[in-house]
Amino acid sequence: MFKVPPISADRLPGLLRAMPKAELHIHIEGSLEPELIFALAQRNGLTLPYADVEALRSAYAFTNLQSFLDIYYAGASVLLHEQDFYDMAQAYLRRAAQDNVLHAEIFFDPQTHTERGVAIETVINGLHRACADARRELGISATLILCFLRHLSEESAFETLEQAQPLLDKIVGVGLDSSEVGHPPEKFARVFARCRELGLHLVAHAGEEGPPAYIWSALDVLKVERIDHGVQAVHDAALMQRLANERIALTVCPLSNQKLCVFPNLADHNLGKLLDAGLAATVNSDDPAYFGGYINENFTQVFAATGLTPKHAYQLAFNSFEASFAGNADKRVWEHKLKEFFERCVEHDY
Repeated sequence: MFKVPPISADRLPGLLRAMPKAELHIHIEGSLEPELIFALAQRNGLTLPYADVEALRSAYAFTNLQSFLDIYYAGASVLLHEQDFYDMAQAYLRRAAQDNVLHAEIFFDPQTHTERGVAIETVINGLHRACADARRELGISATLILCFLRHLSEESAFETLEQAQPLLDKIVGVGLDSSEVGHPPEKFARVFARCRELGLHLVAHAGEEGPPAYIWSALDVLKVERIDHGVQAVHDAALMQRLANERIALTVCPLSNQKLCVFPNLADHNLGKLLDAGLAATVNSDDPAYFGGYINENFTQVFAATGLTPKHAYQLAFNSFEASFAGNADKRVWEHKLKEFFERCVEHDY
């Protein structure tokens, strides 16, 4: 492993912001800022149950995952046309590029929209077009991961997969999100098996609010390649050993964990424990418009609160590239850029 040069503590926040990185856990509907929600509502002739942008932003006071999801789905109601999905994704990708994200794997929830009568083609085509334009205009690589809503039935997931079938060339994988507790991964065993037959990459939310048993099920029943969140793994020593041995990445979201009271104090976050145990943890923003920060804020705030070091920063960024579903050639290019960046850190300020 690359030996990280000594870097003073006062330069660490700048280093975290400037270092190249990938984002592997971003819900695109969760990047809808209040300003864009109101702009889209006006464009589409919709009335929101909030007087203005500040009234909506002040409603972002969550006590758990479900209280967040309630307002999350309300915000998504302004998305009706392909251009709406394009504009939402473009806004996120521009922000990600500013945060020195070289590659993003973007979650989207088609059932949130098809249940409102929006065609799945409208959703996927708008998002995919934004990803294609971002590569050309911003130099950022971006791919799409279709997520099934776990509070709905497996039959609904199969219907969504069937609707998406003609568009599978525009997505790289499938995931599982929404309310975790009470909806174990095995509920979706058959649809994930079908997705695996179709050659799609597989990920799933597990071990955020749910127990370590959900992580085991995601690995053994769904046969996922990455675990989204996974912070509850620390309560199961055998699971921790397996995750480390098999280099199964965890896409950790510190500010989300704090906002949803998984860790009421960011100083108590177990990101450092995961890394020190040899797990391939990464840092991500989850739903940044709602949880108080995009990827760089997640890095700077969790490092300030927990005392993580430049060595941890390098490892997190390296893990993000290595755990991505990009091709090996791209991974090697990004990892080389990361190494060069850290080598320059001894010579330049950030």
